[in-house]
Amino acid sequence: MAKKNNVASVNIGISEKDRKRIVEGLSHLLADTYTLYLKTHNFHWNVTGPMFNTLHLMFEGQYNELALAVDLIAERIRALGYPAPGTYKEFAKLSSIPEADGVPAAEEMIRQLVEGQEAVTRTARGIFPTVDAASDEPTADLLTQRMQLHEKNAWMLRSLLA
Repeated sequence: MAKKNNVASVNIGISEKDRKRIVEGLSHLLADTYTLYLKTHNFHWNVTGPMFNTLHLMFEGQYNELALAVDLIAERIRALGYPAPGTYKEFAKLSSIPEADGVPAAEEMIRQLVEGQEAVTRTARGIFPTVDAASDEPTADLLTQRMQLHEKNAWMLRSLLA
């Protein structure tokens, strides 16, 4: 297997140009997902108040799912023949999700996580036209599953604010 500029030679019916564009989008998705994972885990550890038990358990379920998701996204990047970003420095450059300052109140945690879930959904949706044009069905499937889950999580979190 030949290597070109640290990129493995891959012949899966998707051009190198398209694979590179897809990987650029997936790298943003990976960074957003990892940042949301970290934020959700932080809030799980630090939530207080009358909804403590409900939020503590909900956040735990969400960060566990996000931990699995980062692996799936990174492995898809690797399957397309590129290295996956994996440092805080890279994620900080690629992510659209801001970190939390301090320890917000529970309701503010919920608001920030709704925004994070929606941001990941937008990032995934933004990659879809490139993936669709390249007939990259495995990535399309991954994106569809991610969007469905993040939209559901945003709805559930948003319901706590009503």
